[in-house]
Amino acid sequence: MVKGVPVGKLTLGGNRPFVLIAGPCVIEGRDITLKIAQTIQKITKRLKIPFVFKASYDKANRTSLVSFRGLGIRRGLSILDEIKKEVGVPVISDVHSVDEVAEAKKILDIIQIPAFLCRQTDLLLVAGETQKTINIKKGQFLAPWDMKEVVSKIESVGNKNILLTERGTTFGYNNLVTDFRSLAIMRQTGYPVVFDASHSVQQPGGLGSSSGGNSDFIPLLARCGVAAGCDAVFMEVHPNPRKALSDGMNMLPLSQLESLLTDLKAIDQIIKNQ
Repeated sequence: MVKGVPVGKLTLGGNRPFVLIAGPCVIEGRDITLKIAQTIQKITKRLKIPFVFKASYDKANRTSLVSFRGLGIRRGLSILDEIKKEVGVPVISDVHSVDEVAEAKKILDIIQIPAFLCRQTDLLLVAGETQKTINIKKGQFLAPWDMKEVVSKIESVGNKNILLTERGTTFGYNNLVTDFRSLAIMRQTGYPVVFDASHSVQQPGGLGSSSGGNSDFIPLLARCGVAAGCDAVFMEVHPNPRKALSDGMNMLPLSQLESLLTDLKAIDQIIKNQ
C-alpha cells in the first residue's frame, strides 16, 4: 500500500481519491493568477476533488534567454501566499537552487524539484531538510527505477513526505513519450505518484527558440494516468493558452477542465474501488 502524504489539510495517496494539482505554467501577474485559482477551486469544490494550486514564480529552464521567466521569487511567493490564504488551497512551486529553499519553505506546502534537477544532490538534501512535502519530477532522461536513488536522498535527512511525478521520457529529438508502467514502478517505492498530463505532451525545443507541444492529447493522457492508478494529476491550465507567456501549447483551456475532471473522477472511482 502506498503511504499517505500530507499536503496542507489534504492527504495524497493511500488509495484515496486522486488530487488535482493545477494552475498556469508561470505566474504572469496577480490578477490573472488569482482568477485562475478561484475558478479551479469553484470547479473542484463542485466535483468534490481535492485541489492543490500550482504556478512557477520563476521558469529558470526556458529554451531562450529572452523568454518570459516569471515575476521572481519574492513577488511570486507573495502572490502564492495570497492565493493560499484567500482561496484556501495548498500551493506548490519549483525551486531551482539551494539558495531559494529557505524563502520558498515559508509559503509552499509542496516544494517541487524540476525534472532537469532531479539528481542534484545538494538541492534535494536542502529541500528535504525543510520536512515539507517534496515533489520530484522524474527527469526525461531517467528510467522509473532510477527514482529509488532520488528517494533515498530525501529519506536520508529524515523526510518521508515524498511525491514522484511522471512527465514523459525523451524519445528522439524534440519529443516525449509516456510509459505508463512508470507509475506502477515508481509506486513500488511506497510513495504516491503524480502524472503530469501537460508536460507529457510537450515537444522540448520543438519550435527552435521555444518548446512546442500538442495540448489536444492532454485529456487522453490524463485518463490513461488515472486508469493506471496515479494518486494525483498534474495539469497546467490557462483561460487563453494561445496568449500564455509560457508553455501555451501544453496547457489545457480552463473552459475544458470541468468536463475532463468529471471523466477522471468516474475513472478513479472504478480503479480505487477494485
